[in-house]
Amino acid sequence: MAREFEVKYRLTENAKAAIARKYGPMDTIHMETVYYDTPSGALSARKWMLRRRLENGHSLCTLKTPGEKGGRGEWEVAEGDIRQALPKLAALGAPEELLPLAEEGLTQLCAASFTRQVSMVRFGQSQLELALDQGLLLGPKGEIPLLELEAELKSGEDGDALAFGQQLEKDFDLVPEPDSKFKRARSLARERR
Repeated sequence: MAREFEVKYRLTENAKAAIARKYGPMDTIHMETVYYDTPSGALSARKWMLRRRLENGHSLCTLKTPGEKGGRGEWEVAEGDIRQALPKLAALGAPEELLPLAEEGLTQLCAASFTRQVSMVRFGQSQLELALDQGLLLGPKGEIPLLELEAELKSGEDGDALAFGQQLEKDFDLVPEPDSKFKRARSLARERR
């Protein structure tokens, strides 16, 4: 199973600018994300997140599931159609239950549109991807602004990612963001169910 481990913080414009100066130069990626569920909400009921994301026009489909010790299961394939991605995700080791659950169909639940500034950072014995995300979370009930920092462990130890996050929190007066983009965007879709 692929595993994702990251720390996430709310940002202010001033903190974003200061972090970009300290850790730049940074690459820019334009992200357009659509989150899916079954009509009955079977994926959300399992705390799974299924999405199709365009990253500078390149399509990636991803399934994330709850994991242990702060991590999450994550499987990703390059595919332009979310339905065609499902068997490919299962072939990578995503839960077998995904395919029968999706037989009832998939519906667009919510979305996100944002720009990511990103750079790679060494901290301790680990390699992390530092991402500054700014844009909108979108749903049938409206939209909310998105401004956050993610530091995702690419190789190394969870402890290094946590220590890096604590250092950022101290240096830039950051506040942890406990909720994922999906969870916050999904709150804009709840009345539809």
